[in-house]
Amino acid sequence: MHVQVVRDQTAGGLAGFKVFQDALEHGAQVLGLATGSTPVTIYDELTASELDFSHLTSINLDEYVGLPATHPQSYHYFMQEHLFNAKPFAHSFVPDGMNPNAEDETQLYEALIKANPIDLQLLGLGQNGHIGFNEPGTAPDSITHKVALTASTIAANARFFENQDEVPRYAYSMGIGTILKAKQILIVAYGAAKADAVAAMLQGPVTPDVPASYLQTHPNVHVILDQAAASKLN
Repeated sequence: MHVQVVRDQTAGGLAGFKVFQDALEHGAQVLGLATGSTPVTIYDELTASELDFSHLTSINLDEYVGLPATHPQSYHYFMQEHLFNAKPFAHSFVPDGMNPNAEDETQLYEALIKANPIDLQLLGLGQNGHIGFNEPGTAPDSITHKVALTASTIAANARFFENQDEVPRYAYSMGIGTILKAKQILIVAYGAAKADAVAAMLQGPVTPDVPASYLQTHPNVHVILDQAAASKLN
């Protein structure tokens, strides 16, 4: 695992951009993408760049169950606003949060990923160590599945909604096993609130209590942290 500590989120955006740029220069065709506040500065750098994604495929990590693609807090909408409108891909896939058949949706999405192996997967890190929506206790060989969100994750995401009651209680998410099949993984974390999770991810035991700790078993992981997120590393 290569750990890079940067000054702030702006510097992290530039560092993340360089990882994407390098992946494309080495022939990456399928990019796994993430949402939330963490990757925004990376997407800002990508949209301002000369990189061309029109021949590439993107596959997103997850999506809320019950939100249509047009909902301002859906992850489909987020990706349109922060990347796809400026940098369209040949093919872009986000789980269908309006599919009420969880088995159907998750099997279709898992088959899609198997048919389009991910070259570079971008991740954020939850305060409880989750990646994607894989909460503590998720099996390391889990595949794309429907997740019941924990109270801490609902509370963390409430800032994006009018109130906490509007936050969806379920999501479709790539599993840990699915994520680990990516050829390269880029995980980014900022702020002191993430410091405990960062330390557990990088220096703690590999355990289902910290889903991100399974990244220690992957051969090609690039970690970008600001100084606050890195503050509890030995």
